[in-house]
Amino acid sequence: MSQAPTERPALRSQRLNHVTHAPHTDLDALVKSHAPFDSRDSFARFVVAQYLFQSELQALYTDPALISIFPDLASRCRATQAGLDLADLDTALPAPVAGALSAPTLGQALGWIFVSEGSKLGAAFLIKRAQALGLSETFGARHLGEPAGGRAEGWKQFTRTLDALQLSEEQDAAAERGAVAAFERFTELLRHAYATDAALA
Repeated sequence: MSQAPTERPALRSQRLNHVTHAPHTDLDALVKSHAPFDSRDSFARFVVAQYLFQSELQALYTDPALISIFPDLASRCRATQAGLDLADLDTALPAPVAGALSAPTLGQALGWIFVSEGSKLGAAFLIKRAQALGLSETFGARHLGEPAGGRAEGWKQFTRTLDALQLSEEQDAAAERGAVAAFERFTELLRHAYATDAALA
């Protein structure tokens, strides 16, 4: 009996979730393999990756064209919080890693922001793990904190706007490529952060 073809999701946010399922699953496995919640030192490596990723996306979060679409975008960036977390954890700010996103198209940028914003949902579980290390939304795990207005509502507002945008087929395809590339980049930064663990210890 032949399988019916999988229907393409109607909403853009659903399509982005669909195309990033595999890299998301791979990244989750990689995070678990490094056991970031076993110790503060290991968690600090995880925050290094978060800081690097969020720092690379600061240009998108402050881009006037993107802010015209998402008015609260600048306040959503977590690079500053991740930097403060590293100070709390007695860890120096890392140097930039070659290969950061540069001059993306609108479609690509939307894909990257989608991944960054979506990670805030998972952060609700991560901060509970961080609390076992004596960390919190005000010390060491600020970047995992509850966004103003709540995680769920912030995500709903973001995806409602994203789904309502009128984009060309090429822009939609670029958004999907951008979302996949964002997961691949964070995976690369996570590997970098843990590879330098011995040097920074």
